[in-house]
Amino acid sequence: MRLEEIMEQGLGELGLPCTPEALERFRIYYRLLEERGAQMNLTAISGEENVAKLHFLDCAALLRQLSVSQQRILDVGSGAGFPGLVLKILAPAAELTLLDSLQKRVQFQQEVCEALGLQDVRCLHLRAEEAPPDMREAYDLAVSRAVARLNLLSELCLPFVRPGGRFAAMKGPAAGDELQESLSAFRKLGAPEPRLISYRVPGLEAERTLIVGIKQQPTPPQFPRRFAQMKKKPL
Repeated sequence: MRLEEIMEQGLGELGLPCTPEALERFRIYYRLLEERGAQMNLTAISGEENVAKLHFLDCAALLRQLSVSQQRILDVGSGAGFPGLVLKILAPAAELTLLDSLQKRVQFQQEVCEALGLQDVRCLHLRAEEAPPDMREAYDLAVSRAVARLNLLSELCLPFVRPGGRFAAMKGPAAGDELQESLSAFRKLGAPEPRLISYRVPGLEAERTLIVGIKQQPTPPQFPRRFAQMKKKPL
């Protein structure tokens, strides 16, 4: 099956709209991934079916669990643009910031945004723990996919989220253990009642897990710490 057919079928199963414009953007995104992916070490996944299912639909499935329209979204450790750029393609009214510590990934993200004609997207070459003060508690949603263990990831992401906003971590089926070891971190960072959501992605057998924390109070100013401190002594 061609990428467009896989996306149309998968988005239909998810109950998400599938416009011709979105399909064209996924085609262009796929072409850029194939051209740049190997040489820039962006992703080991290639081929229309694998990219459509393991990247595009995997990220799109978040929209069944999270409302993102017209929200300020921060994708921490965004890599080749997942999940942020997929969310932006399907929810174009959202305002997106992509954050990554490697310049070559940020350059690729910028190239994709230009090729797709995406508006209201910032691509920043920046470590999360070194972000400027004006980014603190400025987002409705911080999301991250396969970046770090949850007890570290929560400290990297929750300081960006406004009270009342959400932090969402995309994890695999064994995320329950990570959640248990991270409960103390969530409490200290202002989101004391994280929940685990299990779901499936069309065309994939493995179950996916989303950890969602709703921020109830501001994060204390001493967080986030330097990454070396986080690793040495997780919250």
